[in-house]
Amino acid sequence: MRKFILPIIIFSLLFSCDKKNDFETKNSKLFLDSLSRETFNFFWEQADSVTGNHPDRWPTQSFSSIASTGFGLTSYLVGVERGYITRAQAAERVLKTLQFFQHSKKGATPEGVTGYKGFFYHFIDMRSGERFREVELSTIDTGLLMMGVLACQTYFDKEDESEKAIRRYSDSLYQAVDWQWAMNGKTTMSMGWKPESGFLDASWKGYNEAMILYILGAASPTHSISADTWNAWTSTYQWGTYYQQEHVNFGPLFGHQYSHVWIDFRGIQDLYMKQKGIDYFENSRRATYANKSYCVNNSGGYLGYEENIWGLTACDGPENNGKLNVNVSFGGYSARGAAQWYVNDDGTIAPTAAGGSIAFAPEICIPALQNMKYQFKDKLYGRYGFKDAFNLTIERSGGVKGWFDQDYLGIDQGPILLQTENYQTQFIWKLMRKNKYIKTGLKKIGFEGGWLNG
Repeated sequence: MRKFILPIIIFSLLFSCDKKNDFETKNSKLFLDSLSRETFNFFWEQADSVTGNHPDRWPTQSFSSIASTGFGLTSYLVGVERGYITRAQAAERVLKTLQFFQHSKKGATPEGVTGYKGFFYHFIDMRSGERFREVELSTIDTGLLMMGVLACQTYFDKEDESEKAIRRYSDSLYQAVDWQWAMNGKTTMSMGWKPESGFLDASWKGYNEAMILYILGAASPTHSISADTWNAWTSTYQWGTYYQQEHVNFGPLFGHQYSHVWIDFRGIQDLYMKQKGIDYFENSRRATYANKSYCVNNSGGYLGYEENIWGLTACDGPENNGKLNVNVSFGGYSARGAAQWYVNDDGTIAPTAAGGSIAFAPEICIPALQNMKYQFKDKLYGRYGFKDAFNLTIERSGGVKGWFDQDYLGIDQGPILLQTENYQTQFIWKLMRKNKYIKTGLKKIGFEGGWLNG
């Protein structure tokens, strides 16, 4: 009998491993499905009932972020595909939102308007749509809004009146954006404009989230910008090796995520990436690994950083309402990140750093998200999925150790939901491959290969 014992033991071990792996796969799917539904609910439940505008954050009362609305418009399409809402419900909400932006008051005056030259102010009142204080007319936030608009234009392709109206409003809003004006006579696009002082000094250069601006601008049938603007943009890249990852560097992970929410960069290349032998998707994968490695190395000695607790990107922070025995300044909302020429780290971790990179590196992002949810429970994970950020290092007044944000931020919820969907089904990527403006813009600035050749 003894000669049969070892084979039986080996078979039992193999069987148990198979069952464990099968359980982990099912567990991961259940986790992602739950994360998707709860994060979707942020956009569905918190949109203004009259305008469709989405808040910058919740539950703290806030203005609307037009970028959050861009993510929200796209989230409705995920909601339809997953059966959270009906197509008719989504169309009604989208149409309401597009009508608001189309008919909102516009002009060069500093007050009482929503936008100018086809661009919209970074933050606007949730109900009236009027400019919030003295914020800028934002090129990138308008770009993120337009990506949501164009996603809806592509998705709602039926011949009923509401879907035809969605397509008309989408075209009208996109074609109204004066990308030429936003170049301000320069080779790279301005970050924004204010009626009080004109164009901002800063322009979009160095790799970051602004890829979509040059793609949208190049494709415009009304205010098109030159293909040379893309070459000017790529000429400002910083290519380097950081934590053994050779890639175009940019510190906060959101810069490696936002454009990729809508555009499938797998297998397509511009001249710059052809020369490097990779594509932008691989670049974002490497940036994600470098970000994790920096956190695990933890040169700052912060509490909580470990194999499955990591992620630096723009997010809320605890500010200086605490104390430490080392010289650390805790920031509020800040563009945290790590790259060869950029480190901004105060011990604050944001789940959206891993969540928005799920499509690039699921093997490291999903375990991190699961660990953060199950370890910190309702301190970090609640009604709408992950709250924005946490910091275990800070010690606040009264001896309270650690800080957990109470807010959900629209521009951080969006990448979690939409990149989770791209990882699971590639839905948004496949949808936007069909958009004529995206295809035109990519080809005009020199992208080739992959799905673009189809």
